Amino acid sequence: MSEKHLWEPTDDQVKNSNMTRFAGDAEDRWGRNLGTYRSLHNWSVTEPDEFWRSIWDWTNVIGSGSIDPVVHNSDRVPGAKWFPNVTLNFAENLLRRRDRAPALIFRSEDKVKRTMSYAALYAQVAGIAGALRDAGIEPGDRVCGFMPNMPETVSAMLAAASIGATWSSCSPDFGVKGVLDRFGQIEPKVLFSADGYWYNGKAHDSLAKLVEIGRNLPSLKKIIVVPLLSEAPDLSNIFNATCLEEFQSSKTEIEFLDLPFDHPLYIMYSSGTTGVPKCIVHGAGGSLIKHLTEQQLHVDLRTDDRFFYFTTCGWMMWNWLASGLASGATLALYDGSPFYPDGNVVFDFIAEEKINIFGTSAKFIDAIAKAGLRPAQTHDLSNVRTILSTGSPLNPESFDYVYDAVSKDACLSSISGGTDIMGCFIGGNPNLPVWRGEIQCEMLGMQIQVRGDDGALLGPDEKGELVCANAFPSMPIGFWNDPDNLKYNAAYFEKFPGVWCHGDYLSATENDGFVVFGRSDAVLNPGGVRIGTSEIYRQAERIPQVIESLVIGQQWQGDVRVVLFVRLQDGARLDEDLRQTIRKEIRANTTPRHVPAKIIEVSDIPRTKSGKIVELAVRKIVHGEPVLNREALANPEALDLFSDLPDLLA
Repeated sequence: MSEKHLWEPTDDQVKNSNMTRFAGDAEDRWGRNLGTYRSLHNWSVTEPDEFWRSIWDWTNVIGSGSIDPVVHNSDRVPGAKWFPNVTLNFAENLLRRRDRAPALIFRSEDKVKRTMSYAALYAQVAGIAGALRDAGIEPGDRVCGFMPNMPETVSAMLAAASIGATWSSCSPDFGVKGVLDRFGQIEPKVLFSADGYWYNGKAHDSLAKLVEIGRNLPSLKKIIVVPLLSEAPDLSNIFNATCLEEFQSSKTEIEFLDLPFDHPLYIMYSSGTTGVPKCIVHGAGGSLIKHLTEQQLHVDLRTDDRFFYFTTCGWMMWNWLASGLASGATLALYDGSPFYPDGNVVFDFIAEEKINIFGTSAKFIDAIAKAGLRPAQTHDLSNVRTILSTGSPLNPESFDYVYDAVSKDACLSSISGGTDIMGCFIGGNPNLPVWRGEIQCEMLGMQIQVRGDDGALLGPDEKGELVCANAFPSMPIGFWNDPDNLKYNAAYFEKFPGVWCHGDYLSATENDGFVVFGRSDAVLNPGGVRIGTSEIYRQAERIPQVIESLVIGQQWQGDVRVVLFVRLQDGARLDEDLRQTIRKEIRANTTPRHVPAKIIEVSDIPRTKSGKIVELAVRKIVHGEPVLNREALANPEALDLFSDLPDLLA
């Protein structure tokens, strides 16, 4: 249960929001009473034909054919088929603007600064799309990116989508094995890569990795290199490599290929921290209409807004951000460290470019709070209307920090979803108040429930599994190389047949919001009591000496004991006094079951490329089990810190 609400929209903000305008149009069209968000949401899940038809028209999706029927087999989860008589092209919907307004603003730390207009973006996409066609790329062929978050990455993705190829990407900080674990499964014909990238002020070469990738991906016909570190990179040792400028055709118009609504647009990857990553295939129409719904209604994104999500090309938030072009927004792309030269660099960018929508991770917010930054006092952030946070639960203290030190006026929307659905289950709403520690609401079109292990529905403040009980357009087409959908069904529908079980542990609140406590597969179970990991993180990280923490359940003497690992501030020491302080804080604010049996200091905590800490991989290490895919981690060497610890033998 939240303690207080921290922000509320003004009457004018509610009146002028996209959410209100959409609800008014739907009321007029369907004769429904949609005056509250609860009534609007209920209509969106009980009348999917009316709702998604309204979304299609209101967001001006470009497509051909009949939108009748909107959905076949709407009661099947999985099994529903959306807009079966429609054809569209994802790239055409994102490139509807052709003017000189900025489409992309790019920063690579302090090394590169560029702006690309909508007209220039269209022209570059046309040249790349023509070259891909000339290279024999056909609908369904895979085109991959091993790229920084830069304009050419967006252009390459749109070029692939325009001709019906399927795009997949990972960030250039992946090692060769991590790249091959992903792209090796899907056998791409073309790979786009920069010659390197900047991070922490240093140049990091990608060409040596490309030599190995080219040797080990026999499906590749071509490697296209985008200069970033050097104007003329040496490609002589790389198989079938050419620079982007030489590859591009002279085409100035794009031949957008009309494709079925569920034509494969993206192949995304599970984190892969406990095995080879699963390849999740997403359709063009489902991704587009889900993103338009979330961005225009829940984020209140508008034409000419400046939209910045701090992300890499290995996180689904990059794909989500790219869809902002379909609303006519300007995308702000930042590549590099968010702490170079210090934690102000992100806010320098926001202030300089007058960003309206800013998205980041909960870990970034926690880190700048720990660093004592107060951006509201040092930067003009008056243009920011919405702040988005995802990647892990945003704790109540971080809500306090944002409204105290970042912006008193923005709607702080903690959002939660996943790569699995290319979007969110629960998230923000410009028409609703922000309650401390809570995600504001269910997303439109998503019937979210909290269920116990026996499948029973749970009430407010009861913790259980996040379930989506209805079909929705952005459900995956399936997994790659899973012809009978065995892996797909096992991943989401095995626990509760007929509904999507996502694997998040959460509770609903009396405000119609939600609190997420972590992944359900990482839930602790001492003495048979289920404890969400974020419940412990919140308390431990309130201690000034603790920068961050990681908790697991260790099998011990026929039960499970809670083990907490902490990374401390420079100069701090984990003595018995600090251990007792941590234990007292946890006990005072949770229950005795939450109190760790062991508290151990480590110098680093392993995390994925998108910044999520990896409890399951650490649990495996502690129990002497192998972690098969270290390449999925940003700092795989950190896992070794948890091996053979004497403190865990007693």
